[in-house]
Amino acid sequence: MGAFARRVGLAPSALRFYDDCGLLRPACVDAATGYRSYRPDQEGRARLVRRLRDAGLPLVDAVSVLDGPPEQAERILRDHLRTTRAAAAAARVAVEDLLDDLLDALPATGGTASARLGGPELAAAVRQVAPAVAEGPVREAFPVLGRVLLELEGDEVRLVATDRYRLAVRVLRAEDAEGPRRRVLLDVPDLRRAASWALRWPEVTVVLDGQEVRLCAGGETLTVAPNTEDVVPCAEKEFPAYRLILDDLPAPRHRVIVDRAALCGTLCGAPGADRTADGGPGPVLLRAEGDELVLSGGEIGGGTAGVTLRAVCTGPPLRVAFDPAVLLPALDAGVGPDVLLEFASPVGPVVVRSADQGSFTTLVMPVRDTSAAPDRQG
Repeated sequence: MGAFARRVGLAPSALRFYDDCGLLRPACVDAATGYRSYRPDQEGRARLVRRLRDAGLPLVDAVSVLDGPPEQAERILRDHLRTTRAAAAAARVAVEDLLDDLLDALPATGGTASARLGGPELAAAVRQVAPAVAEGPVREAFPVLGRVLLELEGDEVRLVATDRYRLAVRVLRAEDAEGPRRRVLLDVPDLRRAASWALRWPEVTVVLDGQEVRLCAGGETLTVAPNTEDVVPCAEKEFPAYRLILDDLPAPRHRVIVDRAALCGTLCGAPGADRTADGGPGPVLLRAEGDELVLSGGEIGGGTAGVTLRAVCTGPPLRVAFDPAVLLPALDAGVGPDVLLEFASPVGPVVVRSADQGSFTTLVMPVRDTSAAPDRQG
């Protein structure tokens, strides 16, 4: 039995257990010694038993997979796959919550973290995320939204900004990452200065040491912000739980792929749209159906017909309004010729993605559709 157990990767005790369960019977059992013997043609079943148990399949289901019809085996395995995926997702959320609680309980100077990444990549991330930082009255009411979150965790460096109407997240894959998860809030001018410096180097190392943020490359060091007025430990300020926001997004019902430059160029005509009560630009209406995206509002297209752009639209017809001053910077920060817009509903946030850079995601909130006229295709 020992030699057979080694060949199939099962312990002798497991073979005895599977014999008792009727899952893997030996070819014969010595009446005097109780020694179990197995035939060579039983090795395939034994290895399959081990694989099923490694996958966490219950014994009763393992028997059905081994001895039932192929259709039943496929159904059981697919059901088990869905169950294990759901359990893994729940465990991931629970562990992330525990890590967040642990981080909040740590002192602001709780360890040094560092990560090495591309200098031009860091500079591009700053350019993409910075436009989503809050300004004006929103920043005065919520000072934490006037800064960018810099987060080091494992082999990822994240830059996050939000003004309540937009949420921009850029994830950078780092090398040689060390230290605990750390987060700080930085002013945009400091980050832009760091981005200009990082462009000089193929690679830079970002170091979070206490309340100091340093960039190191080529024997040089740049201190991003030298004092606690400019570097705020995230544990001391409540930055929105952006990962919960992203995880809670419903599945999109509508997807629109359109030329990014054409869409941005059309929206640039939006400042001539009707003005809101506070003097800001009025909304721009987007209508998606089939292979067309129609934009209308104010002086776009010189009239009510609007402008029609070629697009790839999936899902039922869609009608949604945006403040162009909010949507345009999100589109402008993208990379590549195309942009993907994902909608769960006309009133929920739209996810703006770039086909050429999946690590950059922006959420933009729509506004109330104030147009009184019924839809007319342009």
